[in-house]
Amino acid sequence: MEYGLTSFFQHIVESTQLFFSTTSKSDLIWLCVGLLGQVLFMMRFIVQWLHSERHQKSIIPISFWYFSLVGGLTVLFYGIHKLEPVIILGQLPGTFVYARNLVLIKRHEKTQRALQKDVL
Repeated sequence: MEYGLTSFFQHIVESTQLFFSTTSKSDLIWLCVGLLGQVLFMMRFIVQWLHSERHQKSIIPISFWYFSLVGGLTVLFYGIHKLEPVIILGQLPGTFVYARNLVLIKRHEKTQRALQKDVL
């Protein structure tokens, strides 16, 4: 058997076809949920990077925390469905941190608005 680039790609195509033909629709949907969660989680880094570049200093925008929370929860739900302890233990603590940061940001904004109202 010749091993080359052509046989490598042929193997990839055959493996992909086998995967999709033997995987249930339910598992494919959950796979999409897990991938969506990973994309959302990855977007937090892109958002933070673009925001920092725009301001020419390291800044964490509020959207970073929303992407973190939604992406983390989505991946967590996927991990719970698949009963994957590594994913569950990896995502569970973070979701509390992301939610807490959003609460602190909202509380700070509320305080700032109240202070501005008192000044005016």
